[in-house]
Amino acid sequence: MRHSSVRGEGAPAQPDGDISGGGSGSGGHKRRGRRRVLRWVSSVLAFLILATAAGGYLYYRHLNGSIKTDVLNLGENKLGGSKPNAFGQTPLNILLIGSDARDDAANQALGGAKDTFDGPPLADVQMLLHLSADRSNMSVVSMPRDTMLMMPKCTEPGGKVHQASRGLVQTNESLSRGGPGCTVAAWQELTHIPIDHFMMIDFKGVVTMADAIGGVPVCVQQNVESRTKDGKGSGLKLPAGTNTIQGEQALQWLRTRYGFEDGTDLGRTHAQHMYMNSMAREFRKNAKLSNPVKLNSLAQAAIKAMVVDPGLNKIDKLYDLSMELKKVPTGRITMTTMPWVYSTREEGRVEPKPGEAEDVFRMVREDIALDGKGSGNPAADPSAPAASGTPAAPSQPAADPAAPAAKIPVTVRNATGGKDGAQTRVKGRADDVAAILVGKGFTKALANTQTAAEDTTVVRFSSPDQAGDAAAVATALGLPASSVEKSDDVTGIVLFVGKDWRTGNAPTPPPPAPTKAPDSARPLNGDDDKECMAIQPGFTW
Repeated sequence: MRHSSVRGEGAPAQPDGDISGGGSGSGGHKRRGRRRVLRWVSSVLAFLILATAAGGYLYYRHLNGSIKTDVLNLGENKLGGSKPNAFGQTPLNILLIGSDARDDAANQALGGAKDTFDGPPLADVQMLLHLSADRSNMSVVSMPRDTMLMMPKCTEPGGKVHQASRGLVQTNESLSRGGPGCTVAAWQELTHIPIDHFMMIDFKGVVTMADAIGGVPVCVQQNVESRTKDGKGSGLKLPAGTNTIQGEQALQWLRTRYGFEDGTDLGRTHAQHMYMNSMAREFRKNAKLSNPVKLNSLAQAAIKAMVVDPGLNKIDKLYDLSMELKKVPTGRITMTTMPWVYSTREEGRVEPKPGEAEDVFRMVREDIALDGKGSGNPAADPSAPAASGTPAAPSQPAADPAAPAAKIPVTVRNATGGKDGAQTRVKGRADDVAAILVGKGFTKALANTQTAAEDTTVVRFSSPDQAGDAAAVATALGLPASSVEKSDDVTGIVLFVGKDWRTGNAPTPPPPAPTKAPDSARPLNGDDDKECMAIQPGFTW
């Protein structure tokens, strides 16, 4: 049964709430119809946790033992974490995951849908938070839950293996393939962005946390009531204009789909971005969480509701992270949605938009601000003030110094056909590039008869103490730092000559990176307090 595990209010192309591809029986439609998941966004809670940490988490060290952890990455593609720039500053990428798990009484009461109790959870909200290396800006990229992807192989700590998918799989199913570490692996496989941490939040604590904020202003263009004739919807009812919401009403805002814009999950994502930006402004404007009783309640609710990777499993670490996030002014926070197109292969689903989705991913990889204002790094923006930000803990260790070129063994493999196989490999290319390396002093460079398939030329190494040597190979060939990867699938240092280097003495340089997120990403600035949700026809009163 296609998409039988997909929960929620419906796919983007189905404003009436039906999920396509679930079978023709009425039982399947009724079962999915009951799954009107509370669509609060994990990133709101994660952002709240981090913001409140600055106000008093040091008082809650006794909560350390309550923090739940899980493996960071269950996939085979380990990118090794974000790397420092030339100034020793390290960007930070955190994947924020919203789980719809109904694994205890509290989550079951909030989530409903009894037929899903204790079933496999789904990652119905996924947002990548990118904190720039100089701490001048922050970017958030949401991936629609209905995005279709190729899933990577994921191996659980106990040894259970979830094989790579042979076809497209809905992105929210990644969580059921071993846990949040597989969601991280799926993001890295798609975007090639190194993910340093994840924070996963379930239903529990959201109402308590929303109350602790003291209210968040939101705006609707018309009176709105999220309720269909057959009873679907979040139940949100607001008059036109600006309203301050909290508690269960805030939860309704975050889960509303019917009534916002075109009634799809994509409109809901936009509303969630508006809420996050408004909440950030409220924190900066007035310290509402100075009350220790409220703060205690908020901290306990947050800790009980979240799972983090081992790198964030202490209150001190969360506090340090919050201090880094606090450095970014709200005017430099940019919320976006991954550019998408409707899938021609899976009805009612979406896929990354060719070109523009990769533009957004590349900007994150290369630490380019999505708001088009550049960074505080003088190397990137000479007119900007010098950055005062420092790398967030834990930072990546510096690579060992490189050995002399003549002492670095390098294996060269021909991967010039590319991953899509549309072109044949260039005969003898590994020998040609090995000769180029020898000419640059790498006299131990040798061609290998084994072939591979890579779109871009990459240098992979097997042992941490080879990182400096691998970086020296990339530098000698004019390759970017992002082309150097640690991999368990190679022995020693291996240069894969990709489709971008079919001829000549150097790879074809990539086109200039974008300087601003495309309009299709719907960028929303953190200082924009005039944004107001459009209302879907038929949902006004």
